[in-house]
Amino acid sequence: MPRKTFVAVAFAALALPALSQGNPQANPEATKLLSSDKFTVVSPFPPGGPVDTLARVMAEGLSKRYGQPAVVDNAPGAAGNIGMDKVKRARPDGHTLLLIPAGNLTINPTLMPNFPFDIQKDFVAVTMLTKAPNVLVTSPASGIKSAKDLVAQAKAKPGTLSYASPGIGSGLHLAGELFKQHTGADLLHVAYKGTPPALNDVLGGVVPLMFTNLPAALPHLQSGKLVALGVTEAQRTPVAPDIPTLSEQGIQGVNVTSWYGMLAPAGTPAAVVAQLARDAADFLAQPDVQARLKAQGMAQNTMSPAAFDKYIQDETAVWAGVIKSRRIKAE
Repeated sequence: MPRKTFVAVAFAALALPALSQGNPQANPEATKLLSSDKFTVVSPFPPGGPVDTLARVMAEGLSKRYGQPAVVDNAPGAAGNIGMDKVKRARPDGHTLLLIPAGNLTINPTLMPNFPFDIQKDFVAVTMLTKAPNVLVTSPASGIKSAKDLVAQAKAKPGTLSYASPGIGSGLHLAGELFKQHTGADLLHVAYKGTPPALNDVLGGVVPLMFTNLPAALPHLQSGKLVALGVTEAQRTPVAPDIPTLSEQGIQGVNVTSWYGMLAPAGTPAAVVAQLARDAADFLAQPDVQARLKAQGMAQNTMSPAAFDKYIQDETAVWAGVIKSRRIKAE
């Protein structure tokens, strides 16, 4: 697949027919500006996966909404920094947008000693797009039936239980560290190079535990090859409503979700940013898009630019505290 994928207006019209009625909340000046040129939606990761899926949703929607071509630009490399730099340097008129997962905005600034961006100064928050729940899982062979069982075993035999993660500094690694911080459980971290090998070793009983994205775990939970100990959200997820939350089991403060957001270059006019946030909410509410999101275990979670900006700052502060207190360093 080529690095840049053009999304034709005709295809977008088929993909998002409901948008043909227009946006009743449109700002006329912002609409005029956004209708003046083509769009580039930058995904700083390879094709495939949730970031790419959301980039294509946005490109399709923008093409239909404004009658302009849209380009999905997959620009991987340097843990997402190459794509972020493209957007930082782009003209701030709303026609170049960044689709990005949470970790690049809230973990990497603290984790990476030479992180090349100032999120607040180099970008403007447009909106969160979606969330996907995370879940703590174990192999049936471990004999652990609940999160309470896990904490009891970890305290009875400190340092004997381990948990896998996709890598040092990943959101799922930090979820484990946050769990340890709030429960006092003494767990050993085993870092892998990606989710598939980590999950395979949990399935094989090599490592007993893992925090992972629910979509990755769901087929194994349904087949009985994994046991869910709890989701890391305040409320149960509609994707798997039978799985209790950790907070239901008396473990507070471990609220960790995988979320994805949209940013624009710093200096983008506020009216344009607000209009793009409204557009994103409109695009993601379409029934066919909702079905695409559900297939990847994601749910719409749009918000205003101001609310999203505050969310980024608050979560960055939480992860900075975890990274510093646990003395976590990037690989």
